[in-house]
Amino acid sequence: MSSTARNASNQNIFKSMKDITFDQTVSHQCGVTMNDSVEARAIAEFMEENDPKVTITHNPATIRIDGEGKLIFKMSEITEYLGREMTAETFEVNTSTHYGRMVRVDDDTVILFGDMNEVMEFI
Repeated sequence: MSSTARNASNQNIFKSMKDITFDQTVSHQCGVTMNDSVEARAIAEFMEENDPKVTITHNPATIRIDGEGKLIFKMSEITEYLGREMTAETFEVNTSTHYGRMVRVDDDTVILFGDMNEVMEFI
């Protein structure tokens, strides 16, 4: 596989600067970049299977999980999928960066919000 970032359908989500246009619209997108690991791969596979609006991009050392509106990471569901315990702490250790507002709702749930108005109930 080339070093070009591609999602599962082999579409490059990254654009060349010459192909980017800037406008004043709000996207409501959110996402997380995780260090490539067994846990990160399982989280990416789980999210892709359970949310049709999720885009997964595999880079040489990282995995991006991008979504629209919000991404909900339920540790109990990821634990079941992975076959060993996934905690919010382990999730955060595997996360190298994110965009959108990240809220740890409880010990089982981490939510990334793209819509800042929706996150207001947690602030």
